[in-house]
Amino acid sequence: STQSTWELAMIIKQRKAASQIERMDLVGSVDGKDCIVIDDIVDTAGTVCQAAKELKKKGAKKVFVFASHGLFSRDGYKKIAESCIEQIIVTNSIPLREGAPKGKITQLSISTLLAEAIRRVVQNESVMSMFLCGLMKLILNRKC
Repeated sequence: STQSTWELAMIIKQRKAASQIERMDLVGSVDGKDCIVIDDIVDTAGTVCQAAKELKKKGAKKVFVFASHGLFSRDGYKKIAESCIEQIIVTNSIPLREGAPKGKITQLSISTLLAEAIRRVVQNESVMSMFLCGLMKLILNRKC
C-alpha cells in the first residue's frame, strides 16, 4: 500500500492597505507538489490568484483553493478564469452569480451541516463536538 505524506507550507501576506497586497513570502517547499490554499472567503479573488501564481513560480504542480464562502465580487470570475488555479471549492452559503467560469468553481452544499447543527441546538447537544469529531476523523483517522 502507498502511504501519503503531507507537508505544510505557508504564504505570509503583507498588505499596504485594504485590498492591496505589498508582498507574499512562501515558507516551506512546494516544488513538485499539489497545493491546497485554504481561505475563509474569496471576494475579488486577488489574494488566492496571487497566492496560486506564487506557488506555481516556486514549482507547485497544481493549485486548488478551498474556501468557506465564495463571493466572487467585481472581476473575481475573470481573475479565476485566467488564473493557474485548477479548481476552487466553496460552500453554497452564497449563491453563484451568472458567468461563473465553467469547471473552475465547485460548490458543496452545507444543508446537512446546518440541519445537524440545528438538531443539536434543539436537543441541547454540543455543536462544537460535531466539528471536533470531523477533525478527528480527517486528521487522526480516529472514530469519535
